[in-house]
Amino acid sequence: MQGQSGDSLLPVIALVGRPNVGKSTLFNYLTRTRDALVADFPGLTRDRQYGYGKVGPESYIVVDTGGLSGDPERLDALMEKQVKFAIDEADHVIFLLDARDGLTAADETIAQQLRRMGKPITAVINKTEGINADQASVDFHQLGFENLVPISAAHGHRINALMDYLLEELIEQRPLIESEEIEEESSEDDGRYSFTGERKPERIKVAVIGRPNVGKSTLINRMIGEERLVAFDMPGTTRDSISVPFTREEQDYTLIDTAGVRRRSRVDEGIEKFSIIKTLQAIDKAHVVIGVLDAREAITDQDATLMGLAVHRGRSMVIAINKWDHLSSDQRQTIQRQLDLKLEFMNFADLHFISALHGTGVGDLFESVQNAYTAAMKNLQTSELTAVLEQAVQQHQPPLVRGRRVRLRYVHQGGRNPQVLVIHGTQVERLPMDYKRYLINTFRRAFKLKGTPLRLELKSSKNPFAGRKNKLTDRQVKKRQRLRQHVKKKK
Repeated sequence: MQGQSGDSLLPVIALVGRPNVGKSTLFNYLTRTRDALVADFPGLTRDRQYGYGKVGPESYIVVDTGGLSGDPERLDALMEKQVKFAIDEADHVIFLLDARDGLTAADETIAQQLRRMGKPITAVINKTEGINADQASVDFHQLGFENLVPISAAHGHRINALMDYLLEELIEQRPLIESEEIEEESSEDDGRYSFTGERKPERIKVAVIGRPNVGKSTLINRMIGEERLVAFDMPGTTRDSISVPFTREEQDYTLIDTAGVRRRSRVDEGIEKFSIIKTLQAIDKAHVVIGVLDAREAITDQDATLMGLAVHRGRSMVIAINKWDHLSSDQRQTIQRQLDLKLEFMNFADLHFISALHGTGVGDLFESVQNAYTAAMKNLQTSELTAVLEQAVQQHQPPLVRGRRVRLRYVHQGGRNPQVLVIHGTQVERLPMDYKRYLINTFRRAFKLKGTPLRLELKSSKNPFAGRKNKLTDRQVKKRQRLRQHVKKKK
């Protein structure tokens, strides 16, 4: 499992280049997803794509930008609208080039623009499969980059070595981009990936996420108390992400704000800033995420995507439906239907209907945050887990697969935050999705794992006699030889 120490910010890597050089293919390989559309058609990626990188020694955020034409008349406008945003927030830029096309005038123009932005750049030559790497790099030396790295995004060639090299430099630079507040907190052991021993957390780190204008800043001000904000309005990073420590009922919290905590008089939700990068970094630093939705607007695909990013990262969740007051009965029923339709994958999270402006229901969020954290960090004994598994199997047998019954033998805890349960048996890889959901719901009820994602890992037991059908002992071989000789003599 890739770890991230304390409160260190995940580094951000932006993919930049002409259309159709393979940025989306590389993005999909780095994130192990198919989130970016990939086709042999220039300019397919019109908006930025964001994801958590999984190739390399540490976690990071990767941004897939739209293709740049390299036209001097159009380039500045494009950089302003889309790519410049991604590069401004990036710690490092991968400038992708096409070995099949060779060096183009557009590549030279883009290289000049990138240098002016002052970001560290690695020039990467893609589509080098079947081509001599040194020969493919010859033309691109004219760009003047110190290192030219040949890869094949489609086949995964040399990408691991690229990320090892790139992330090593980013890790060395990390102390320079973190603030003093972050460095002090990073010395705490948050136990995120450890699951030996229970303990009460010194601080529960809570991130508040949501689209612009849903009321995040108003909710945060209400949670911490406006009088405390002046003392704790501290810039937490060079990107103005803000960490606010506070205490409520003897429990310490650190609130990680993605919008920027401000005094109520300074909050103008009409112009509230929104950064996916800050949201992803806040999610990664948090133990529990509060997802804020606006009850007066339809639940959008962007809402579902944001919440899905937090769940995908394994964070415990609490959902707050804001601006619930003064809604009619029909409007409330509509919101309920939309929740069931678009956020069904988050049915494990507590749901709160609140008014951040008036404070209605805000206090109840803290109990759900504590319960979600406790569930995510809970130790689960193998004997108790296996007993629940046996009872679940008795009540509802696994299905037959190719005439054979799937056998589930025992289960043990494989990780915390999120909770990971490892089930051993035979043919478990053939277990249908609906039966997996049945097991997840059973374990969740039995161990009160409300508010945290629960993941199953299935491992099939190996047959000790597999592959030994034709392997005979020396004694058996000699016996068969004597038998053959005896038969020949008789003939």
